[in-house]
Amino acid sequence: METKYSFVKIKKVEIIPMSMAKFVNELSKILKSCMLSITFAAAISAGSARAQPVEKAKSMEAPLTYEVVRAKKPVRIDGDWNKSDWKKTKSITIEKYMGAIPPFKPAVEAKMMYDNENVYVIFRVKDRYVRSLVQEYNGNVSGDACVEFFFSPDAALPERYFNLEVNAGGTPLIFYVTKPWTGFQKLEADDIKQIEIAHSLPSKIDPEISEPVTWTIEYRVPLTMLKKFSNVTDPKPGVSWKANFYKTASQSTNPHWITWSHVDNAKPNFHLPQFFGTLIFK
Repeated sequence: METKYSFVKIKKVEIIPMSMAKFVNELSKILKSCMLSITFAAAISAGSARAQPVEKAKSMEAPLTYEVVRAKKPVRIDGDWNKSDWKKTKSITIEKYMGAIPPFKPAVEAKMMYDNENVYVIFRVKDRYVRSLVQEYNGNVSGDACVEFFFSPDAALPERYFNLEVNAGGTPLIFYVTKPWTGFQKLEADDIKQIEIAHSLPSKIDPEISEPVTWTIEYRVPLTMLKKFSNVTDPKPGVSWKANFYKTASQSTNPHWITWSHVDNAKPNFHLPQFFGTLIFK
């Protein structure tokens, strides 16, 4: 194989003698020029660094919205995700993690509807490591496999909300919160019993189910019951509530804290109504 060579003609450079004093003077000019370039580059870099928080603020996730449709008829509460009542209802995905991301990520969806007397909610969870021990009202259900709905039914006071938490066995906790962690009212058994709840798994799950399992929670919340504790802006087209949907299992072997609308907080904390999304009734 023939090897080809390329030749570059080198221009002859004439070396001009220079005194030591002149050489030092020229070298000083070159160094000053280099220092100016470095200083300018550093200033640009510092300016970029200062701008980063602004860019981060711009990239923060906005609260989500969900259009809640009116039920055509009263919904039968039986935990069936696939029944005709819910077929045409759009679901939301609960997939934003707070705290450490677990080895196994549950797939969680929820749907909501309303009528003149009630709001209806259903969750479907494709899960593993499911445990549900709590069976008393207002117990620590969030330590179990648990789905949660926090909602502000008073459009004039969106910082006040109900937190309705139901474990995989169908046991609920519900408080009316006027100030997170310090100002709240626990609902009594007579009021809680008005919430009709269906669950697909047994009321107690022990030992933990480690293999894949799909479970549902469905419930009906009467508006009259809510009105005992809060003003309620009755659902109808054009009305909006603030809300968030969650999934947790803080005491399982796969602990996690998942939200629908993004919550910008370093530690898991669902009681931050400033990050609630918006329910828009249609």
